[in-house]
Amino acid sequence: MILEIRLSNFFSIKDEIVLDMRAGNSKTQKVQNLQNNTFSYKDMQILKSVAIYGANASGKSNIIKAIRCCISLILQSHTYNENIRFDYTPFKFEGYLHINKPSSFYIRFVIGEVEYEYSFSFSLVQIISESLYYYPNGRRAKIFTRNEYAGKDKSKIYSFSSAIRKPMDIAENTSTKTLYVSRASQMDREIPKEVFKFFNEKFVLGYYLDAPLVELLYRENRETLLKALQIADSDIVSVEMLKEKKPGKTFTVNVEANKAIMQDIQQTYLTFLTYHKANPDFAFDMATEESSGTFMLFYIMLTVIDVVKNNKTLIIDELDISLHTKIVEYILSLFHASDAAQIIYTTHNTNLLNLNKLRKDQIYFVNKKDDASSDLYSLFDYKDFRDTMDVEKAYLQGRFDAIPYIDDSLNNLKSLIK
Repeated sequence: MILEIRLSNFFSIKDEIVLDMRAGNSKTQKVQNLQNNTFSYKDMQILKSVAIYGANASGKSNIIKAIRCCISLILQSHTYNENIRFDYTPFKFEGYLHINKPSSFYIRFVIGEVEYEYSFSFSLVQIISESLYYYPNGRRAKIFTRNEYAGKDKSKIYSFSSAIRKPMDIAENTSTKTLYVSRASQMDREIPKEVFKFFNEKFVLGYYLDAPLVELLYRENRETLLKALQIADSDIVSVEMLKEKKPGKTFTVNVEANKAIMQDIQQTYLTFLTYHKANPDFAFDMATEESSGTFMLFYIMLTVIDVVKNNKTLIIDELDISLHTKIVEYILSLFHASDAAQIIYTTHNTNLLNLNKLRKDQIYFVNKKDDASSDLYSLFDYKDFRDTMDVEKAYLQGRFDAIPYIDDSLNNLKSLIK
């Protein structure tokens, strides 16, 4: 489970932003009615879902991109060569890009019943610092720290406790392009392997489109998937998977644009046929003959079923793309019905801005500041905003900023037309 994420100096993010999955302290009746929106961990309540709202170009997607960038570093940096430049852009204004100000990532999470804090900072060309702490007995303890500015000698750069076996052997094999956790996992050290496994298996960065994984999950969850589609008012009565003889392209990407996805899916070796209630003997090709909404829902549900069954964390940009608002609510309800699954998503769906559906601490806003940087804050921060107020109306009126301010006066519109 995720407890907290902090980011600074990524894309439009300049100063540190905090995404807190720990529920705020509120005892109102509406909060009590939404008890399924959280789950318990020790003496804390943890949020199962967090929505991020904001105007176009405010930086919502950059938060998702930054998280993906950092998780990718954890999962892949042990394969990087010296010519690699990390795949992101620091904040460009105020000279940040030119003074090599580092970007930083911090995450607080739980594996089993043990809490961890992991952080690192880096520039476009190297890792600068890294640290891992944990709470094995309820008290914070160091596993290792790293500071590449401390000198050239590895013994000065790194500091270790006794938690990792032969830690300097790993340090000697860790370049400035590589995270120590990634290399230590590769070298079969127990705690780093558990951390790496967490990010690899419990952190889902987009909908599953990798053909072998899609095939596996479809075979495991075929009946559940069909029932999930039918609950969503689909008239599909059966789904059939065909496997072509020639292997195709396999990949995992986030759903950004329907056309691009359809092109990619058609290059894989899997084909899905759907059969409808009106004529259950007549097959439709999922990728080319179904609506974009049905197509999207199929792959979304394939992912969501796995995430909620196995208490994973899903990170999604624009959850509502091509989906009716009721379907979006249905997807969120699946997370709220789970034991401990989590979803962090961006959306423009203001129908969800309803305190009968979401708690105040589940609603975040992103606003573009005067210096072009993105600011992230929660509705929970507005202590004067009561549970009886209309969040959607207040948001659209600009009470929380994070909306586009459009001068669509008649004179302006006529000037555009002319």
